[in-house]
Amino acid sequence: MYFRRIFQHVKLIIYIGLLFLSLLSLPALAQEKEIVVPYTLADRDRAILTEAKISTVEAKLIAIETRLSTVETRLSALEARMEVKFESQQRQLDDLKTLFYWGFGILITLFLFMLGYMIWDRRTAMKPALEQASKAMENNRNFLTVLRDYSKKHPDLAEILRTHGIL
Repeated sequence: MYFRRIFQHVKLIIYIGLLFLSLLSLPALAQEKEIVVPYTLADRDRAILTEAKISTVEAKLIAIETRLSTVETRLSALEARMEVKFESQQRQLDDLKTLFYWGFGILITLFLFMLGYMIWDRRTAMKPALEQASKAMENNRNFLTVLRDYSKKHPDLAEILRTHGIL
């Protein structure tokens, strides 16, 4: 009994849906029956004028297309010339960059050479001075040894050396 009531409600919903669908399709059926309007002389004159205007517009378009094609050829020639100039400028920039690389490389090499030469020159110039200083120190030690030995025989010299802190 419960299922019968549900079945009746479903049937009712289906019938209502079909009714709405049929009502929605009525305007489409009404559009099929259009009224044909006859073609008048004014329409024919308008069509002729429209065709004449279209032909003049087409002629103007053809003239514009020819002008555009000449402008395009000029632009392509101009682009080619500009490309050649840009390539030459790029080559010049590359040459300048190469020149700077070489210049900086030579300068850095010269600086390193000068630094090495200065270090070598200092070592070679200091070597004789250091030898002379060590020779003078040796002579000084020998002189002090001689004085100390001589002061053992001469007490007045020993007194002088003690006052000066040598003995």
